[in-house]
Amino acid sequence: MVKEPRPGRVKTRLGREIGMVPAAWWFRHQTKRLLWRLDDPRWDLTLAVSPDNEGLQSRIWPVHLPRVAQGRGDLGDRMGRLLRGLPRGPVCIVGGDIPGITPTHIVRAFAALGNHDAVFGPAPDGGYWLMGMKRVAPPPAKLFKGVRWSSEHALSDTMASLPGLRIALVDTLNDVDEAADLRRL
Repeated sequence: MVKEPRPGRVKTRLGREIGMVPAAWWFRHQTKRLLWRLDDPRWDLTLAVSPDNEGLQSRIWPVHLPRVAQGRGDLGDRMGRLLRGLPRGPVCIVGGDIPGITPTHIVRAFAALGNHDAVFGPAPDGGYWLMGMKRVAPPPAKLFKGVRWSSEHALSDTMASLPGLRIALVDTLNDVDEAADLRRL
C-alpha cells in the first residue's frame, strides 16, 4: 500500500517534526528502494495506490507493476477492500514505510499461511507492518471493525476481529512514523 508522495499528504506525523517536503522525499525514496527489493518472481507484486486517480496515473511508480485503487475509508476499509477484491489465494499487504522489509520476510509470511489462516508482522509500537490471509473463503465480515488505528492497540484489535482463525506472527519490524524512528535507522 502506497500513497502518492506529495508534501502534506504522506507521512504527516513525520512531516510535523522534520518538514513536509523532507518527509515526502523520504517516503518517495523509501518506497522506491522497497519496491526494487520486493519485485521478486516468487509472487505477484501489485501496488495499492492512494489517492485513487492520481495514484493510478502517477509516473512515480514503476510502470511494469500493476496498480489498484485503495478507495475511500480508514485503513481497515481499504485493506478489507483489497482482501475482498484481489483474486483468491494467499495475499500479504505491506506498507511502504518499513525500511527493513526484505524478500526473506515475505517468504516467511507466505510460509506461515501454509498452516494458518492469517499472518501479521508486528511493529514494536503495537501496530503491524504486514497483514496476510490465506483467503480460501471470504474474509470475516467483522474484519478490521473496532480497530484503534495509529495506536498501540492496532494489532491486538485486528487479531480480535478474526475470531476462530489460526493466526501466526512473523518478524517484528520498525515502521517510520516520527523523527525518532528515522534516528533509529
